[in-house]
Amino acid sequence: MDSMGVVGEEVQPRSYWRWSKQDFLPEESFQSWSTYRTALSQTGYRFKNRLISRSDDNNEIGELPKRSENDMKRCLTWWDLIWFGFGSVIGAGIFVLTGQETHDHAGPAIVLSYVASGVSAMLSVLCYTEFSVEVPVAGGAFAYLRIELGDFIAFITAGNILLEGFVGSAAVARSWTSYFTSLLNRPSNSLRIHTNLTEGYNLLDPIAVAVLTIAATIAMISTRKTSYLNWIASIVNNVVILFVIIAAFIHANPSNMKPFFPFGAKGVFQAAAIVYFAYGGFDNIATMAEETKNPSRDIPIGLIGSMSIITVIYCLMAVSLPMMQKYTDIDPNAAYSVAFQSVGMTWAKYLVALGALKGMTTVLLVGTLGQARYITHIARAHMIPPWFALVHPKTRTPINATVLIVIPSGCMALFSSLDVLAGLLSVSTLFIFMMMAVALLVRRYYVREITPQKHLLKLVILLLIIIASSIGTSAYWGLNPNGWVGYVVTVPLWFFGTLAMAVFLPQQRSPKVWGVPLVPWLPSLSIATNIFLMGSLGRKAFERFGICTVVMLIYYVFFGLHATYDMAHKQDQPESLKVNDSNIREKAEP
Repeated sequence: MDSMGVVGEEVQPRSYWRWSKQDFLPEESFQSWSTYRTALSQTGYRFKNRLISRSDDNNEIGELPKRSENDMKRCLTWWDLIWFGFGSVIGAGIFVLTGQETHDHAGPAIVLSYVASGVSAMLSVLCYTEFSVEVPVAGGAFAYLRIELGDFIAFITAGNILLEGFVGSAAVARSWTSYFTSLLNRPSNSLRIHTNLTEGYNLLDPIAVAVLTIAATIAMISTRKTSYLNWIASIVNNVVILFVIIAAFIHANPSNMKPFFPFGAKGVFQAAAIVYFAYGGFDNIATMAEETKNPSRDIPIGLIGSMSIITVIYCLMAVSLPMMQKYTDIDPNAAYSVAFQSVGMTWAKYLVALGALKGMTTVLLVGTLGQARYITHIARAHMIPPWFALVHPKTRTPINATVLIVIPSGCMALFSSLDVLAGLLSVSTLFIFMMMAVALLVRRYYVREITPQKHLLKLVILLLIIIASSIGTSAYWGLNPNGWVGYVVTVPLWFFGTLAMAVFLPQQRSPKVWGVPLVPWLPSLSIATNIFLMGSLGRKAFERFGICTVVMLIYYVFFGLHATYDMAHKQDQPESLKVNDSNIREKAEP
């Protein structure tokens, strides 16, 4: 029996709190061991089908949300989204990373690192904005990639979105505990439980688990109330940041800015690769599209407006620190606290800790909210059990999806140290942003059944050239950062690949309301910068990323592939490669 028929006839009147097999495994392939063995025997064929199949805008906007049974409440405006932008981005990163990178890599030129990483983040923001206006659904990057690059690529991205959500929430929660101890003027690990487990996993953090649980509970109760709380916390945080900037400039000594480039250009870009992650989290705004009153107007204002202001704030913070204290004297572990102490404002360290604590609280709130919306849409596509797609009829929030965020995040936060979590988070985030830029180019230059085959072939070749040249640039930087010969090959290759796309390929689609300017140049630059930053990460981060990807693929082969195939096709018509969910529903209804 088709799941949409089940939704229409049986599931709708049922209670939200239900636990039957049909709520977790409603697809035909999982109805018995016999049907499952049949599905496994068709794995190769099904994989090929899912690899080449695509969703479309109407399916993502119209059909998939029906599988949540209840609509999310449209209660947000551009004002809410701007504050969500502040809440999801401005956390502890600006307080921690600025001092660390000023001292170790960039010196006073740290402001240029923030400019470079801010430009890179803004390129990704532009890609997200065009998609979120055209496809205003809770799925964010997952829905966009499912439309343009197909189910398999969307699944890999979905796995990284889930990984990013679990690891990111755990990392912020662990940081919350550290700053809380700083506010109490106690040693950093004094509130954690010391055990004999392996190093990196031996300091248990029950406070982090409690903070995650509280944030998730608030997100479950009401999106609107979460927005109000985010306003309050973000305002407090911004007041603290404003105080830090003003106080730092009052005690500034311009002579501390010399030499401006103590580590050269290499240091600036090394620092940019690290401080980039202080900009992470803006993609959560795109997932709020189903709860936004006027997505085509509110989302561009919320995304671009908040990130523009945040970039200015970060640059002012970055300038203020080395002006107050010479970069060689900056404490990488407590930069602003020690800098204020050096000018006689010892009490200010508590204000800095309070600001960081408030920032991390809003990051947890908005992060939980956004990640739950990602999971809701992923479950609508049946890549994970559809039980997680249900929206509660009273709260109009995805409670089940929020629970899926908090349980694994809580387990990670309890056991794992920050260094273990951070590297894994970095690769996943950059991979998603890179794929978004690729999807934007595909959306502009390819429309199914309209684009000529020769143009499709050119698009694929040029995309491969852009990606390969970006990987080459990143690899050469990692192997020989002081060299230049490799760039003579890779940079012109990227440039001419992008130029050829602009000159020889006609755009097949124009954005309806708002679009990324200077296509293909800006999306191509986004691909290059994200790959470049990925190449700046250590080997261990990629090893962990590889292990997690293998686990995702195993899950896909044994579950996700067959669930999504069943939702797109009837078992007795394997040749019908273009049957979509709406067709299936029409056939199932009497």
